[in-house]
Amino acid sequence: MLDKVRKGRVFTYHDKYYLYIFKGRNRSQPMNVLYRTEATATGGGRNGNVATTDGAFSAVLVSPKELGGSGAPGNNPEQLFAAGYAACFLGALKFVANQKKVKLADSTNVTASVGLGKRDDGKGFGLDVELKVSVPEVDPAVAKELVDAAHIVCPYSDATRSNLDVRLSLAA
Repeated sequence: MLDKVRKGRVFTYHDKYYLYIFKGRNRSQPMNVLYRTEATATGGGRNGNVATTDGAFSAVLVSPKELGGSGAPGNNPEQLFAAGYAACFLGALKFVANQKKVKLADSTNVTASVGLGKRDDGKGFGLDVELKVSVPEVDPAVAKELVDAAHIVCPYSDATRSNLDVRLSLAA
């Protein structure tokens, strides 16, 4: 296997590929931002409201019963994160497939499962994330290559890299 321990961290094939592609990029330097949006949360945080400043999106936030909330109709941050990650990863998958000249079926989809729990260090909360990717009509080996490459390209994957383990699985 291509894993290597360096400064207490295990580097996987994906990390090495990522470092190869983006070598020399200094994350502290500003990047050329192609699009920016803003959203504001008001009220009680998990029990309140969230909306984009352009008015295109708004949601009522309600804590789920599992977290001591009422479970009333509404959404929670984990649902919003799951929806955003699934959509972003699907976009990255389509981008990579296009680059590699692989045709994806319209039924290609990504399901993000996001869980919230107490961190092992006892200092707060963390996320548990799994992306289940369905790439019908594509050879499984090619589909795995596309998913691995999309995990490098996707901005959500980039933002979470080294912060949480995102499990990737191909739907049968």
